[in-house]
Amino acid sequence: MNTWNRLFALVVLMLAATQLSAQTEPLKVGLTPVPPFVVEAENGEWEGISVDLWRQVAEGIGREFTLVPLSFQEMLANVESGDIDVAIGALTMTAEREAKFDFTHPFFQTGLSIAVPPAPEQGLWASLRALVSWQFVSVIIALGALLLGVGFVLWLFERKRNPEQFGGDAIKGIGASFWWAAVTMTTVGYGDKAPVSFAGRAIALAWMFAGLIMVASFTAAITSSLTVSNLQHQIQGPEDLVSANVATIAGTASEAFLRDERIRHQLYPDLTTAMMSVAEGETDAVVYDRALLQYRNLQLGKKRLTLLPDIFQQQLYGFALPSGSPIRGQVSEQMLAVTEAANWQDTLRRYLGRK
Repeated sequence: MNTWNRLFALVVLMLAATQLSAQTEPLKVGLTPVPPFVVEAENGEWEGISVDLWRQVAEGIGREFTLVPLSFQEMLANVESGDIDVAIGALTMTAEREAKFDFTHPFFQTGLSIAVPPAPEQGLWASLRALVSWQFVSVIIALGALLLGVGFVLWLFERKRNPEQFGGDAIKGIGASFWWAAVTMTTVGYGDKAPVSFAGRAIALAWMFAGLIMVASFTAAITSSLTVSNLQHQIQGPEDLVSANVATIAGTASEAFLRDERIRHQLYPDLTTAMMSVAEGETDAVVYDRALLQYRNLQLGKKRLTLLPDIFQQQLYGFALPSGSPIRGQVSEQMLAVTEAANWQDTLRRYLGRK
């Protein structure tokens, strides 16, 4: 019996020693850059809302830790497998993720938001600037060159057969032919000038049909351009996204929302690239977490987007821990203590500014 008691005491001591070792070993804390929640400073140090919060939590529970930089997908896989003790950042609490690992109490509430290109300038000056843009001028030059070419060919055939209308010196004759080509293409048809030779009338007939096609194509191009511009600036909320091409990031709550709502979307590797696709006209809008859009938008400078005021698909951010983690209760309790303190709002304002 004494032998069994000794064995039992030995086992208890070994378990206690193992537990004590686990409690004193530094925690592995996974993180991935998600400004302003996780930001890598120029000196290589980590900062941000989530990092500052974790430092206070770790101090409160009396644990040392080591920060382990990972990609977003690697971080989720590592916390699920237990290779890291805590994952911090801008982790949205979802039922799908809760089935794979545990979350602490939430520390930040946000939601999805929409960013669109800035509204175009209005008024007389904006219209005048559009008229002198290189795109508009290049079209006019090309059209003028085409009219001149058609007029020149007509003049070659008409200058001797029809000298009253297309005769005289070369400059005067080609000028008259240019005028005829312009009024014919626009279907104005003043009738002041008309070819009389067979070749001239054949050219005129071909130019009449070609002119109709050119005017129709030119009108269609302008209409298409205006339609795309109007689409981008008619997006006022999530209900307007059904006819838009939306940018977002793969594996996020915003992608899940767009997929569930069957909204056409394109996936990008990071938020800056997604927002630049909107600024450059590749997509019509970007859908992502409001706080992250706010932070990144400040860094776009002249290409800054317009953030719509509505927030939908409310989300909660929390830290993630492996299922059954023994420190979950301690971490959650300390997080509540930190976020309920008065200086927590100062931390938020330092990174997000005043709302």
